[in-house]
Amino acid sequence: MLWRTLWNHYFSKLVPTDACVLDLGCGYGNFINNVVAGRRIAVDMWPDFPHFIDHAVETVVGDVRDLEFLENGSVDFAFASNVFEHVTQADFAAVLASLRRKLSANGELTILQPNYRYAYREYFDDYTHIAVYTHIGLSDFLAAHDFDVFHVAPKFMPLTVKSRMPVSPWLIRAYLASPVKPLGKQMLIRARPRR
Repeated sequence: MLWRTLWNHYFSKLVPTDACVLDLGCGYGNFINNVVAGRRIAVDMWPDFPHFIDHAVETVVGDVRDLEFLENGSVDFAFASNVFEHVTQADFAAVLASLRRKLSANGELTILQPNYRYAYREYFDDYTHIAVYTHIGLSDFLAAHDFDVFHVAPKFMPLTVKSRMPVSPWLIRAYLASPVKPLGKQMLIRARPRR
């Protein structure tokens, strides 16, 4: 329900229906399974992830640093949710170098992940987190690797939607529309390769 609502009320406005969408480190496919686009591609190292992905999505079991299976300039919208805090800066830089070639002329990278500035208490509760970013640090890292950041939402979403209260589409829509983001601990950053 969360990802369907996020797609319907936020991401669908960013992605043309004929676009090629790439989901980096897609896990269970929560994002890519809800995307409506001309071409959908999901990449993850987990060998079992294709079992959870819609049959119309192209799946590639592999490292997000290696995007050579894609044609240069073929991706219009690359998405990474909770990926880059799990990899080294050198690996992140390698992903960005690859994406610069694979993104189309107007292609963009959208990143959703914990913002250390607001999630510092819980950040290392996930022992697989190895890199630390705030919305400022991540924007600077992207700029240092030839990406122009054009949108930053420091408190886009809460760190988790698990709670005693039921999660409903109208609550998610209200949160997205609100200028005040209580419990907002995940940032959203949009960037394009510098041409």
